[in-house]
Amino acid sequence: MPQTPNFLVINGPNLNRLGRRDPKLYGSTTLADVEKALRGRAGELGAAVTFFQSNHEGAIVDFIQENAGAASGVIINAGALTQVGYSILDALLDSGLPVVEVHISNIHAREEFRRHSVIAPFARGQIAGLGWRGYLFALEYLASETGQAGKASRTR
Repeated sequence: MPQTPNFLVINGPNLNRLGRRDPKLYGSTTLADVEKALRGRAGELGAAVTFFQSNHEGAIVDFIQENAGAASGVIINAGALTQVGYSILDALLDSGLPVVEVHISNIHAREEFRRHSVIAPFARGQIAGLGWRGYLFALEYLASETGQAGKASRTR
């Protein structure tokens, strides 16, 4: 029996404040709501998800290093570490896993400093500006990359 793919879903600084932090920009969906939706969709896809959020760069690096061996891919919203998180990038590169970068807001339509990502050039793709659903799109992409696409189409 094939092993169930497990995707790491990593959220950086301030994403624990979703639903309360600037709802006009980020919406009213909480991080717990996002996790619930992803867990449900992962189940439909025959996959699993492991969630992690931290406001500390080193904790994110530790999580990647400790969990990459049992993972099939990574969905990451590095938050404010997107522009400066080189140690996160190094951990992602060292993992050898496919990575999809997600941003709830359109970082390319915001302040200049937010438009650069140290992760994007090395990620399979970047989803920005589609709200919390960007996480779902990232999950569906990674599931298709690990051979779960047939299950995905049968559940729709």
